Amino acid sequence: MTQATPLAVGADAPNFTLKDQNNEEVELASFRGDKAVLLVFYPLAFTGICTGELTALRDNLDTYQNDHVQVLTVSVDSAYSHKIFSEREGYEFPLLSDFWPHGGVAQAYGAFFAEAGIANRATFLIDKTGVVRFSEMNGPGEGRDPAAWEAAIKEL
Repeated sequence: MTQATPLAVGADAPNFTLKDQNNEEVELASFRGDKAVLLVFYPLAFTGICTGELTALRDNLDTYQNDHVQVLTVSVDSAYSHKIFSEREGYEFPLLSDFWPHGGVAQAYGAFFAEAGIANRATFLIDKTGVVRFSEMNGPGEGRDPAAWEAAIKEL
């Protein structure tokens, strides 16, 4: 298995435009100067660990998304899959589709697990100027601790 290397703290976050679960385009640069972005890559919708992590975001959304921070989640699933997933689970934050070019944004962030064609569990906190202030990555079967995200947000 080839281990990807996630984008490092201090790096400029690559801009992207992806479609959300409502088939609306979301551009990372649109938050620049206004809000930091908590960018959460996950392998696949409807899977146990992924659902658990996104549900933790949903249940504590005011901790991670507010006037200063926007949550954006990304997987290789289609926008149509994300629509059903978000409706079923009550996710009100953007679920972005990195479907085509397949995993292109995950690749730009060093978060793509090429052997499986999915994103690793990578999280980045991008400040208002577009600089990565927090970076972590776990493999597909390894859950993350959202307390680390909360701590990184508090440090902004």
